[in-house]
Amino acid sequence: MTTMVDVARQAGVSVATVSHVLNETRPVRPDTRAAVLKAIDELGYTHNTLARSLVTSRTRSIGLAVSAISNPYFTEILQGVEAGALEAGYSLLLADPHDDPQHEQKVVRLLHERRVDGMILAPSAEPAGMVDYLTRRQVPAVFLDRLVGDTYDQVCAENTTPVRQLVEHLADLGHTRIGLVAGLPGLSTTTERVQGYREGLRARGLPFAPELLAGGNSEAEGAQDATRHLLAAPEPPTAIITANNAMTIGTLRALRDLGLDVPRDIALACFDDFSWADLFAPRLTAISQPSKEIGATAVRLLLERLEDPDRPPRTLRLPCTYVHRDSCGCTGAGR
Repeated sequence: MTTMVDVARQAGVSVATVSHVLNETRPVRPDTRAAVLKAIDELGYTHNTLARSLVTSRTRSIGLAVSAISNPYFTEILQGVEAGALEAGYSLLLADPHDDPQHEQKVVRLLHERRVDGMILAPSAEPAGMVDYLTRRQVPAVFLDRLVGDTYDQVCAENTTPVRQLVEHLADLGHTRIGLVAGLPGLSTTTERVQGYREGLRARGLPFAPELLAGGNSEAEGAQDATRHLLAAPEPPTAIITANNAMTIGTLRALRDLGLDVPRDIALACFDDFSWADLFAPRLTAISQPSKEIGATAVRLLLERLEDPDRPPRTLRLPCTYVHRDSCGCTGAGR
């Protein structure tokens, strides 16, 4: 079995120098570092990361807790987190809190017990217990997608302005009854997207009608029920906005079951683009979030927090992209 002594002998350096290269505990001249890395590669040496963690109190691992990992949006966030972590030499421990506050606390505790250096989390609608755990144990953490106060580093997409843009576009097409299938109550994303909906109505001089706002609980099944509820109103909407991609699927199912054609019978626009959104007939007009960038930015914020624990927390909002297709009723859009 190849040892650190073998690597040092091959590279013509001391064992201490090999250790400094592997553990990044002291700067090493570039040519010396290159010689050590070449020797490691030639000899097939595998570094003992457990022993390193005992010396440095770092495990070079990050805990990631996001719900609905099967959701394409969170899958892309995961890709961004994984790429950022790998580039920085960190491994990733993944857990799904299922948007349940009790399970969320359990997941956070288990990740902490695995001695991760820090955590990246998409908080539930009731995150107080989780936040209290992190705060009392001084666990470095970054929240993504959903915001919780201002005491932790956070990164998310812009939510309010993009939804307002969808409302204004539909209103400009002549729609005066625009419905919104909103997300899970208590999430910052839900609150901000509802705010954008109301701002869009106000900007176009349209009254807010409570019967045109229905909760879909951020899931397909909930959106099916919400869509049926909207369309059962005495004056149903002629256009619907869905507040995430899972709810878009539920709304489309409800419209299909009711025999309604999009956009001939009703216009549709959605928050969250996904890879097959332009394969539907019609293709979906959508707001595209910078998912991978959100994940990569969360890693960067966490690593900066690990290097400087006392710096003030930051909240970063990344811009979205309006993808204009034809489910809104604009034939040929985006072709």
